Amino acid sequence: MRILVGNHIDPSIRERGDMRAWTQRLFWFARPADLLILCCEPDTPFVDHALAHTGVKGGELTILVAPAGAWGDRLLDPASLTEPAFVEQVRSALGPGGPDAVSEVFALWPAAAVAHLAEALGVADRYPGAAFFGQGGGEIGNSKANFRALAAAADVPILPGRVCRSRAEAIAATTALLETSPTAAVVVKQSHNGAGVGNELLVCDPDMEVDHVGARHLHHLAPDPDGVAAYWAKRWSWASGDGRWPVVVEEFAPGADAVYSEHYASDEGTHPTEMGRLLYVGRRLSHQVVPLDAADEPVKAALLDGGTRLAEAYRAIGYRGHLSADALILPGGTVVFTEVNAQVSGSLHIYQQIAHGIVNVTATPRRQVVEYHVPPTWAVPDFAAFQTALNELGLAYDPATRTGVIVSMPALPLAPGAPAQFVFCIAYDPADGYTPVFDQLDAQFAALPAGTYDASQHVGTAAVSFSS
Repeated sequence: MRILVGNHIDPSIRERGDMRAWTQRLFWFARPADLLILCCEPDTPFVDHALAHTGVKGGELTILVAPAGAWGDRLLDPASLTEPAFVEQVRSALGPGGPDAVSEVFALWPAAAVAHLAEALGVADRYPGAAFFGQGGGEIGNSKANFRALAAAADVPILPGRVCRSRAEAIAATTALLETSPTAAVVVKQSHNGAGVGNELLVCDPDMEVDHVGARHLHHLAPDPDGVAAYWAKRWSWASGDGRWPVVVEEFAPGADAVYSEHYASDEGTHPTEMGRLLYVGRRLSHQVVPLDAADEPVKAALLDGGTRLAEAYRAIGYRGHLSADALILPGGTVVFTEVNAQVSGSLHIYQQIAHGIVNVTATPRRQVVEYHVPPTWAVPDFAAFQTALNELGLAYDPATRTGVIVSMPALPLAPGAPAQFVFCIAYDPADGYTPVFDQLDAQFAALPAGTYDASQHVGTAAVSFSS
């Protein structure tokens, strides 16, 4: 039996909203006899859908909902995991074998609270990296500022930039980079954020192409000499989390392709698990493809080499588990790395469980898998409406052809009257591509004006009404 924890980045590091749907991707990793800990009661239609694909029966799983903490059932409160009554509830749920029956503790986010729960249960030795995580290692391993130091130590190529710990440093770094950058543009990065949400592009040319870039925020610098200082006077608090974290200022690389190399770090060493591609539309993460497509062998070799060296560096400081080394392929073919996500990334369930476990992409004939975020223009009321459309359009996953759509997480509206936000996978023949399937769904659900949201807004919380 394993203990699986459906958590997310600790709120003490970064505030998060409603994570009920995102954390239920935990069901893709479930095996018979596992115990799952969630922040809410699971969404039954999604659970039935996911387990039908994995072959695990619902009755083979034990599901516990942690006590509601500061965020109710929207997010697992780390403090709830170590409430004495809940620890005893978990202990009781382990059954006659007790802690001896636990083979592994697996968490979506490497929280100190998970290490403390494992210690309270007497299974800390089955939570890889427990000692490191118990001392706050999750924050250390997921800081973009720390990444630059570790990448430099491991001689892994990164873009020119600087880690800034004051507004004065940020002004100096931005000014210096703008003077030397061939594009007169830089990227500002929060230490803790993901999928481009914590990135802001500073550009001098308002006509520069930036829609393909992962940066939710965009700022056109004023042409006067005080433009940089004026920017930081307004944005230092946002970028630094009110001064709590350092800020990365980095040269902008236009026209680059976003890719990643994932690895697993254990006590014995590291090994690569997959490479993939990320695609952004309107500066929002739109979809990702696995395995990595349209990249030549030297590029793949450089991506694997840099990813491996980063995995070894993170392993050396005590990190254990899955990690993703994110990178850019520059227009000339050079690979540079941008960050490491030392956690169960949003890609693991796509390639490990869906692409390899269900679709078997390497079998003949070969297949690929793309996972889409529901676009801001779609109005999907709920999971049932999406499933109905898949069946009517003949797009549901077909094991015989190994093609079709698999919904990756629950389709839950984040506010009354708002469309559901979720992700879904398309398994496809590389010769056909994935756009024909996406286009059919787009024609079915694209009902909101393209200007309803801009890239910086969190889709799913605006009061948008629509008819089903």
